[in-house]
Amino acid sequence: MELTTVWFALIAVLWIGYFTLEGFDFGVGMLLPVVPRNDTERRVLYNTVGPLWDGNEVWVLVAGGATFAAFPEWYATLFSGFYLPLLLILVALIVRNLAFEYRAKKDDDVWRRNWDLSLVIGSFVPALLWGVAFANIVAGVPINGDKEFTGNLFTLLNPFGLLGGVVTLLLFATHGAMFIALKTDGEIRHRAGALSVRLGLAAAVVAVVFLVWAQAKTGSVSSGVAFVLAALALVGAIGAAWKGREGWAFIGTFATIALAVAGLFFALFPDVMPSTTSAAYSLTTTSASATGYTLTVMTWVAVIFTPVVLAYQAWTYWVFRKRLSTHHIPPVSPAEPLPAGAA
Repeated sequence: MELTTVWFALIAVLWIGYFTLEGFDFGVGMLLPVVPRNDTERRVLYNTVGPLWDGNEVWVLVAGGATFAAFPEWYATLFSGFYLPLLLILVALIVRNLAFEYRAKKDDDVWRRNWDLSLVIGSFVPALLWGVAFANIVAGVPINGDKEFTGNLFTLLNPFGLLGGVVTLLLFATHGAMFIALKTDGEIRHRAGALSVRLGLAAAVVAVVFLVWAQAKTGSVSSGVAFVLAALALVGAIGAAWKGREGWAFIGTFATIALAVAGLFFALFPDVMPSTTSAAYSLTTTSASATGYTLTVMTWVAVIFTPVVLAYQAWTYWVFRKRLSTHHIPPVSPAEPLPAGAA
């Protein structure tokens, strides 16, 4: 197997890791106004993802860096053509991350409400725009002979792209509800479990339409198999959530997102950015790749350090594996700020 194919697959794995892990972070943030009933319950939701969100974001940083190093032409065309939506995602992530860090710095209801709103918006925007971006990457965008994107923001806001955004939005919300039900106890757990079933049904309808459309546009046998398995995993997750089996439900949405993203990369290969202007202008794994020496060095670095990163993140999840409830949240004294880490 050529190293260009290996690195295309590795980048797909990095995006799968990002969407499956950061996806439930986004879901928890978007559901902040829906699931909790008071400030203590909101603090429970913050603490479910508090030890995890920053580690989950590492996946997108590595995916971007790997794309830059392995496929510099892909990186250049993608980040220049998709500059505005990617900038909006970046700003939203910054605002969202500040909410985790600053909400507990001041004992004031208005202060906390503003940061709660920041978390909701900072989760909603990336959940929507990542779907728009990937739908357009798979379907193709106008690229000229100089490998430059010739469209604009409205080019990306086409029906297929917008549908992709709605799919990721609903899938991440469902994934987040499953995670809340798995990670909490008491009333929050029951509310999240019931909500996850309703969200899952809505996500299933929209996702099936999108995946069938994607398969018809640019699908392959491999992508078709992945899409079917993703749909079955989502149905299984909804059934498990309905029966109150939160662990299997979360595994189901995890598998759904992983298989759907894998299917999109199967549909994309061997292109990395198809051109709707002319097939001759499409960027492929071969035409957009770095030199063989660069890919060889990167491969050895990945072989050495990837197991270390995976082991560390697995250890983090194991340490913070227990359920949380309102009785775990210490009371706030009016004269004192919230304890560090007790968002």
